[in-house]
Amino acid sequence: MTGADRQAIQELVACLHHKDKNIQNDAIRVLYEVGAVATERIAPYTETFVALLGSGHSRMVWGTMIALSGIASLNPQCIYPHLPRVLDAAMPGSVIARDHAVKILVQLAKVAVYHTDALALLIDQLKDAPLNQLPTYAEQTLAVISQPYKNALAGRLPEVAQESKHRRIRKVLKKLAA
Repeated sequence: MTGADRQAIQELVACLHHKDKNIQNDAIRVLYEVGAVATERIAPYTETFVALLGSGHSRMVWGTMIALSGIASLNPQCIYPHLPRVLDAAMPGSVIARDHAVKILVQLAKVAVYHTDALALLIDQLKDAPLNQLPTYAEQTLAVISQPYKNALAGRLPEVAQESKHRRIRKVLKKLAA
């Protein structure tokens, strides 16, 4: 990363605390979009992002969650200590915030030292997930599943009335049985 790039990122991070919400919104969007293509550029600001999870501004919370889910794929060890805060921010938050919290858990579950904790939290998410998100969460977690996860997913299947969502979950369960 060039010095100019580093300075631009620093300026964007500073704008996260600007008094104008529009500038905050623009800054978080640019940062998470930069993170999507070059996560290493925003990873040094993990602590700053975590601090923003307490914001009363929902756009800032879900934008921050998008950035953190990218960082989790690059540096899961930086995210793990902040997991309680991540989950606290996701639960009352938007669908986007919750979706990215699940992505963070999936990334953590891929790391041996975090697997057990992350998987237990994923199972909790599965048990409480809104029905419209359940198929997506089931698909995202295929790589890190366990028998309790399979049981939790199968237990929720009767609740799913919409045929397309039911079919997606059955497809995941079929893959798990193979």
